Amino acid sequence: MIDLLVPLSIWDGLYGLLSAMMQPLYWVISGLMVLFHGLWAPLFGADSGVSWTLAIITLTLVVRTMMIPLFVKQINSSRAMQMLQPRIQELQKKHGADRERVAREMQKLYAEEGVNPMASCFPLLLQMPVFWALFRVLQGVADNQIRGYWFQTSPDLVASLQGADLFGAKLAGRIFPIDPFGATQILGIVLIALLVITLFLTQLQLMRKNMPPEALSGPMAQSQKVMLYIFPIMYAASSAVLPLGVLIYWSASNIWTMAQQGLLIRNNPAPNTPAYIDWEERMRSQGKDPKAIMEARNAKRRKNRRPVEAVAQQQPVDESGRRRVVRQQVNRTTLKTDNSDGSSNAQGGVRRQPRSTTRSARKKK
Repeated sequence: MIDLLVPLSIWDGLYGLLSAMMQPLYWVISGLMVLFHGLWAPLFGADSGVSWTLAIITLTLVVRTMMIPLFVKQINSSRAMQMLQPRIQELQKKHGADRERVAREMQKLYAEEGVNPMASCFPLLLQMPVFWALFRVLQGVADNQIRGYWFQTSPDLVASLQGADLFGAKLAGRIFPIDPFGATQILGIVLIALLVITLFLTQLQLMRKNMPPEALSGPMAQSQKVMLYIFPIMYAASSAVLPLGVLIYWSASNIWTMAQQGLLIRNNPAPNTPAYIDWEERMRSQGKDPKAIMEARNAKRRKNRRPVEAVAQQQPVDESGRRRVVRQQVNRTTLKTDNSDGSSNAQGGVRRQPRSTTRSARKKK
C-alpha cells in the first residue's frame, strides 16, 4: 500500500508545481480576454457570444503576431532540413557502420548550413503553454472552477461567458456529452472539421510547393507523408473534449498558420521547387534578377554561420577520419643570439641545457 502512495504523492507534488507555474499565464490570459471583450462589447453587447468569440480571435492574433519571427525560423529550418536530406543520405551510405562518425558529420553539416534541427519545434513549444492556459481558463468557467485573477474578481463576466452562445452553441460547452445533441455539438463538429482541413492543407502546401523532388524521397519524407494523414485524425479525436472557445482559438491559429506559410512560400521559396519556379517568373516579369536576390539572401545567411571550416583546419584528421588532438611538445632548448655588443635576442643560435655529470668528474675538473 505504501508503494502505491509514494508515486501518487510525487504526482500530486508535480501537479501542484505545474499549477503554480501556470498561475501567471492564467492571469495574463484572463486579463487579455477581459480586455478584448471590453473592446467588442460596446458593438455587440456585453453578454453576446459574438463579443466573446471576437475576444478569443483577437487573443489569437496577438499571440501569433508575437510569434512571427519564430515562425519564420521554423519554416526556414524545416525547409533547410528537407534540402539537406540528400546529403545526409550520402553521409549515411558513406559512414553507415560508424554511427558516431555519421552523427559528427551531420552536426558539422548543420553548422555549415546554419541549420538548427530543434528550431522547428520552438513555436509549437512556446504556443502550447498559451493553449493549455486558455483551455484551463475556459474549462474552469464551464465547470465553475474559476482560474485567472481577472475572472476570479469579476463574477459578472464569468456569468456572461458561461451564458454566451454563438448560433445557439455555448462557448464554454463541449461536444461530449452528446446527449442532448444540439447546436453546441454541431458547431463543435464544424470547428473540428475546419481544424483538420486547415492542418491538412498547410502540410500539403509545404510538401507540394516548397520541397524539391529529391527531398520527397527517403525515410524522413515517407514519415512526413504518413503524418500528413495521421495528425488530422489525432487532432480530431483529441478535440472532441475541448470547450468550443478553445476550438475557436485553435482553428483561428491554424488559419493564421496556413495564410502565413503561403505568404512565406510565395516570397521566399526553397530553390528547385515549384514555388521557386513561379517566384523566378514573377521576379523576371517585374524586371528583377532572381539570382542576384538569392545571392544577397544567402550572403546574409552566411554571416550568421559559425566558422566551421577554420576550426576543422586547426584539427587534423587521422586515417580513420577522427579528429586528433595535437599537444605541444616542450623541449629543453631555447633560442638565443649573441650580438657583437653583448646583447641577446630570441632569434639565432641555440643555448642548450648543460649535461649532467657525476660528482667524481666534477672533482677532477
